[in-house]
Amino acid sequence: MSRDRTRATAFPVDHNDIELIKGAHPPHWKNPQPDDPYNIVVIGAGPAGLTAAYEAAGLGAKVALIERNLIGGTCVNVGCIPSKSIIRTARLYADMRDAENFGGDMPDRLHVNFQRAMTRMRQIRQRISRADAADSLISEGIDLYFGEARFSGRDAVTVAGQTLRFRKALIATGARARLPTIPG
Repeated sequence: MSRDRTRATAFPVDHNDIELIKGAHPPHWKNPQPDDPYNIVVIGAGPAGLTAAYEAAGLGAKVALIERNLIGGTCVNVGCIPSKSIIRTARLYADMRDAENFGGDMPDRLHVNFQRAMTRMRQIRQRISRADAADSLISEGIDLYFGEARFSGRDAVTVAGQTLRFRKALIATGARARLPTIPG
């Protein structure tokens, strides 16, 4: 299985996906020249990393944010937001099927159009992702870098061949669920 799951599963399906990717990892992005030393380098642009970067920049810190895949992380791109949208659609259809339990009548024809449900999910995901698009981060004074980060010293990280120096670093790369090897 690829470690690059976010990018692999965000393959453009429709115009909503294309718009999401334009903001979450612009196709022709050029990383800025490092403005050393940064007060803080944040690795990972998911919910925690974005919040930390915005807060630090709001306090006047010189901030670099590094993202390997898509801004927004798993939650916006392939996790929380897409799943909640699809769950909401499923619950709506379940409620319509059980309309009599709510004092109503079941519709004569109840058909789930999965393609429309997925389009709705992509619209919601794209709309939510706009708030944290690359241009929004830049407008807040955050230097945004795309690439895999590697620590290259006590106060240095390398991304896409560039070395960034920092006073503090925050690793906000998220986690992956794993079943424990405990019987039961």
